[in-house]
Amino acid sequence: MGALAVGGGAFVLYPKWRSGPAAHGPADLTVRYRTDAPATGAAAKPWLEVINNSKKTVALSDVTLRYYFSADDASAYGSNCVQSALGCSNITAKIGMLTGSGPTSGHYLQIGFTAAAGSLEPGGTSQGIGLQLFRLDHKELNQANDLSFDAKSTHYAPSKRVAAYLGGKHVWGDEPSGSDAAGQGPLSVTAPAAAAPPAGVMFDDFSYTGPDDPALASNGWQVRTGQGGPGIKDTWSTAGISFPAEGTAKAGQSLQLQVTSDGTAKGTQQSELQTSKPYFFTGTLAARVYFSDKPTSGRNGDHINESFFAISPDHKSAQYSELDYEYMPNGGWGAPGPKLDTTSWRNSTNNDRVTKAQKDKLEGWHILMITAVNGSVTYSMDGRELFTSDSKYFPRERMNIHFSAWLVDLPFQGPRTWDMRVDWLYYQAEKAVPTAEVEKAVKGFSTNGTAYVNTVDLPKS
Repeated sequence: MGALAVGGGAFVLYPKWRSGPAAHGPADLTVRYRTDAPATGAAAKPWLEVINNSKKTVALSDVTLRYYFSADDASAYGSNCVQSALGCSNITAKIGMLTGSGPTSGHYLQIGFTAAAGSLEPGGTSQGIGLQLFRLDHKELNQANDLSFDAKSTHYAPSKRVAAYLGGKHVWGDEPSGSDAAGQGPLSVTAPAAAAPPAGVMFDDFSYTGPDDPALASNGWQVRTGQGGPGIKDTWSTAGISFPAEGTAKAGQSLQLQVTSDGTAKGTQQSELQTSKPYFFTGTLAARVYFSDKPTSGRNGDHINESFFAISPDHKSAQYSELDYEYMPNGGWGAPGPKLDTTSWRNSTNNDRVTKAQKDKLEGWHILMITAVNGSVTYSMDGRELFTSDSKYFPRERMNIHFSAWLVDLPFQGPRTWDMRVDWLYYQAEKAVPTAEVEKAVKGFSTNGTAYVNTVDLPKS
């Protein structure tokens, strides 16, 4: 075992480096690296660039990178792509561990590319790929003992601390000794390259550090703040948006929308996350959502509304469209709960809508789906059809996608907290996709290490 000196004279053990292939001739690939994060902080922020040194064209789908790190406190880790000229939809990321390396050392972030990432001509470059690596408990991490971290590399420079593989063959950088968790050697048996993401698809497994994560904005999301309704007006806050660890979620974490209140408007915070552009029009929109029947803390009895919906950006639009799921475990607006309202709107000003209520307790995870094709809108939950609206209430324009948790009113005093969660979002434009096929697609993204995809073609304004 080797050792690395860190602050206070302490030493951290890690596997010995195994020399790279440079001694056998010029490397086919070079990896350049830089960082813009300090050794201690909320996230590691490696930027990687791949350069083709060979005389042949290299398909990026044949390239794999490994960035080695130590898992502080044996914590679980997550990652995301912030920026890439290749498109973050074409970057895959998986976290693995070398066998025999101990619970903290010998971990790696493995970066791959889909078939749509393209190729590098001789001398060509991928340009910089901005990544984030973070603890799922969202505590600060310490990179000082991470094998691939180099605090001095604030500008791009070749780094042998990051390993690169071409067609499964080690062609650049040094790697720790040991084998991967599958026991297949430094790099496991080469898997087929991830396919190019289908056209007209939006997918997100909500692998983010928090509401201020730059990847959240670059992936087309915005957190609502400030004014307006519904519910307790002017109480929308970023404070309720987080991405906690979630054992049953595909990526090991979920989106959480939290509502807190002490029974006064001033002491209330509501939460909403929405797309920054109107991606949804027709096709299949689905999400895996956790509904709560009772508060996480405090007295029960609030008229909480846990919702997933698509809505026109302009409430006064002549082509106004809105499609809603609203779950109210304790009811609301004078109607008893529990109930799940499924509603298609044509005009919000004159209350032109059709709706149907499902009067069931629904605490737990559910796959909610809206299918808008052939002039009708069908709402289904866990593969069971709930309600279908006709052509009068069919979408007439593109809509933003929203997740929202809010209070209809404030019926009593005292502190309480409600939590709604979302595992993933999936949208396939223009097509009806059965629930089983949606789940298959989501599983495929998870298996490939794809955290985010957006190939929806918005019309040019």
